Amino acid sequence: MEAKMSWLGNPEVFEVNREEAHSDHKWYASTEKKEGDFFQSLNGTWYFSYAPTVEEREQDFYKEGFDYKHFDTIEVPSHIQLQGYDRCQYVNVMYPWDGKEGLVAPEIPKDNPTGSYIRSFTVKEELLQKRLFLSFKGVEQAFFVWVNGTFIGYAEDSFTPSDFEITDAIKEGENVVAVQVFKRSSAAWIEDQDFWRFSGIFRDVMLYAIPNTHVWDMEVKATPSTDYKTAVVGVKGTVFGDTTCQIKASLYNKQGELVVKQEIQNTDEHFDMTLSLEKEVHLWSAEIPYLYELQLEILDRNGTLIEWIPYKVGIRRLEMIDGVMCINGKRFVFHGVNRHEFHPRKGRAITEEEMIYDIRCLKRNNMNAVRTCHYPNQTRWYELCDEYGIYVIDEANLESHGSWQKLSKFDEEDIVPGNKKEWKECVVDRAKSMYQRDKNHPSIVMWSCGNESHAGTCIEAMSDYFHEQDKERFVHYEGVFHNRKFDHISDMESRMYARPKDIEEYLKMSPKKPYISCEYMHAMGNSIGGMELYSALEEQYDQYQGGFIWDYIDQAIWQDRDGKEVLAYGGDFDDRFSDYGFCTNGIVYADRKESPKMQEVKFLYSNIAITFENNDIHIRNKNAFLGTDGYRFVFTLEKEGNVVERLEKTFSIVAGETLVVQSPFATPTKGGEYVLQVSVQLAKDELYEKEGYEIAFGQTVFQIEEKESQIEHVPFKIVEGDGHIGAYGEGFSALFSRIEGGIVSLIYDGVEYITRTPKVTFWRASVDNDRGRGDQCFLGQWLTATLCQRYEGEKFYIEKGEQEVTLHFFYFTASVPKIEFEVIYCMRATGELEVEVRYPGVDGMPDMPAFGMEWKLKKENDTFRFYGMGPEENYVDRHQGARLGVYEKAVQDNVSEYLVPQECGNYTGVRYVEIFGQKNADCGICFKMLDTPFESSVLPYSAMELEHALHLDELPKSHHTYVRILAKQIGVGGDDTWGAPVHNRYKWDPKDAMTLKFVVCKK
Repeated sequence: MEAKMSWLGNPEVFEVNREEAHSDHKWYASTEKKEGDFFQSLNGTWYFSYAPTVEEREQDFYKEGFDYKHFDTIEVPSHIQLQGYDRCQYVNVMYPWDGKEGLVAPEIPKDNPTGSYIRSFTVKEELLQKRLFLSFKGVEQAFFVWVNGTFIGYAEDSFTPSDFEITDAIKEGENVVAVQVFKRSSAAWIEDQDFWRFSGIFRDVMLYAIPNTHVWDMEVKATPSTDYKTAVVGVKGTVFGDTTCQIKASLYNKQGELVVKQEIQNTDEHFDMTLSLEKEVHLWSAEIPYLYELQLEILDRNGTLIEWIPYKVGIRRLEMIDGVMCINGKRFVFHGVNRHEFHPRKGRAITEEEMIYDIRCLKRNNMNAVRTCHYPNQTRWYELCDEYGIYVIDEANLESHGSWQKLSKFDEEDIVPGNKKEWKECVVDRAKSMYQRDKNHPSIVMWSCGNESHAGTCIEAMSDYFHEQDKERFVHYEGVFHNRKFDHISDMESRMYARPKDIEEYLKMSPKKPYISCEYMHAMGNSIGGMELYSALEEQYDQYQGGFIWDYIDQAIWQDRDGKEVLAYGGDFDDRFSDYGFCTNGIVYADRKESPKMQEVKFLYSNIAITFENNDIHIRNKNAFLGTDGYRFVFTLEKEGNVVERLEKTFSIVAGETLVVQSPFATPTKGGEYVLQVSVQLAKDELYEKEGYEIAFGQTVFQIEEKESQIEHVPFKIVEGDGHIGAYGEGFSALFSRIEGGIVSLIYDGVEYITRTPKVTFWRASVDNDRGRGDQCFLGQWLTATLCQRYEGEKFYIEKGEQEVTLHFFYFTASVPKIEFEVIYCMRATGELEVEVRYPGVDGMPDMPAFGMEWKLKKENDTFRFYGMGPEENYVDRHQGARLGVYEKAVQDNVSEYLVPQECGNYTGVRYVEIFGQKNADCGICFKMLDTPFESSVLPYSAMELEHALHLDELPKSHHTYVRILAKQIGVGGDDTWGAPVHNRYKWDPKDAMTLKFVVCKK
């Protein structure tokens, strides 16, 4: 065994005795489709021994007669680190041993946690007397296998199957399988993905048997003719065992009707069949994922069925037309997302339940594409993508980010695999293992050579393999951006986090290759700002073919903290070093709840666009194939959230066409603000959602002039004391302090709403993109201006009238340069308090994060209702998916569950916001617009409390409700973390004077 240990550090030894990679089809003894005929799961409870280093590992546990019953137990599949052993560590770019051991590839660290797995099993009767194989679907990262004390094999590549024949090692009755898994091997240099560094047997383990005649591998290529009226389904395969057999191939449509069949007599280990469809060909696309079922019957020379193989087939053609990627002759655009396999308890050991939830979530939110970042997924995921309709970039298990993207000087000689001959075969093997398993899935439109591994001859060889094996699908690799010598590796220009203007510069050059963003819209925390700038490129340039958001799910893990379960991120497990919260980039939270960011994604990824021009409604079907017959269009006319009229219609709009209709409603006669909305809903149940679910919407807002009402003279009293000025009217009173510099009491119907004088704010709690850019430092003078304000009492003055009193308060800040601003309160006899904040504009200050006022109310005011853009939080650069309406929330529920607390819960276009107590909803206070709508948030925490907490559970017990009324707030940003300031379009010049005006009144 010790001699074999050298394999761990040798990149040229990446498998021993492993079977050749093959297609992922299943086979059965009959059409009853019983998996038990040939398959036996070895999932479940295994005995387990953990060692923190290789030297401390179990040495003889695999030998026959070894008593392993004193071992611990562990569940398979699972990660060692999530079963109570080792330590969870999250790392992005650098290798996990950085700063601990000075290694040079392919050296492996001494800190190499090792797991020894062992269990007994009895082979099921159905599998006996057949050739028998042991299959590991995913083991991270390198492992040895023994059966009954006999060495079976060794394998690396954590994310593709490793199969071993064990026929000769099996005996009657009880058998014992032993597996030793190493967290580190030379493969660690090329598995440096941005994820949690786990290890163990984390995917299924199974036995499978093959009959005397068995189709070991099959390749299905289903291609339509150039006119798409006919099609050919080619089926090639490799036969193990007795090749004197009859093979029948039958193709059935979705209704289960036989379309075409063929029979051949096979006398060779290879077979090749062609099924011709002469009419009524249904094509596969993400929009219309039509699947046929291919059935292969393998019969012996006597005509007895030996093996039956069903497999779903999609007929589609991929090609490059004038530098544009096309499917079935039509351009397609990726509305995509990068998706890690992840679960907050199971890590990457996810089940079908999570996969089905994920794919329904994608379809519900108009996503049509997934990049499997950065490794092949479980086979079941590709089957679901075939069935539901998702375009897939299937990515090889390769990332060596830490070998070349360094803080120290870049040295091309350090790149792994680069041009190093000793790494070539192992990376090509990874391409081969992925391709051979997944080649028959119509959903896969592109092979990817891996991620962030620079470029060189090794990755070139991977690309060559894909191109040689598959003449139709495209080959992707972003890394050529860093070395144009290898530009030919990738069939498209692919970049990460590029600015829209940089993408446009490329597209304007009439390039030979189309463009995709394999990663964009870095969705860490409160983000996805400016996404519409990318979506706009879809309309302008055919060669812009979309992108993939980074990424789908927050990689956070449930952790017990002080007796309470919380979601934890990097660094929370004493993992050092760590990249901390950089693992929380999802548009869904770790528990799979959709984050508020999804609202924007769903809207901008929709293929039904509704726009308004005067009285005309333009309904554009941006699909390439799918018409609108499966939708109903619901027209509503609303006034402040109340439906005035409602009407349903159906339209048959073919793909690529626009229908113009007129509003079905007469112009309202009553004055006020109205919303005309069109909601596009499912007309029947679909795989991913029920009838009535909305997949798109559009709305327009218009005003009907109202007659001005006469203002009546009402009782009003002003009491001017030494330090305070009181204003009193029917049902209200207000008290203003010349000492504190503002309002100190506001009472409606005997209820006090003021706890402290409201403060002008120039700051918002930093979002992750702010922190990534260093805004806390670069914009810090605005934080000083917010925290350090001085009231200038000597400048105070008052203006009194019969029906109002106006008070002027003046402030300056400790920022450099100093800022002077004015706060004006005008209390009217009607009980309305008009507030105005005047900012004069200042030279020499950086971008201003926010401009507004923060009001500190009692915590009993725990509910709010607003008329503005919603229902989810939105910002100046992320509000395309929001709609104008009236919404109500609990204040606590307005805190978004970003793993690191930050600015959240904001709404744009607010006409009014009411704050009240759930227990006494009749009482409350209202902030409403004066001239123009404002932005607002209502939260149980102040901006400073959000700023300083590192986890949600670190936020203090809430004692107040904080209402922020903002004239402006900087955008949350999208790809800003990477130096691409998408949100620049959503800033303003601090030299410009600004005014905030609003009214406070009784609810």
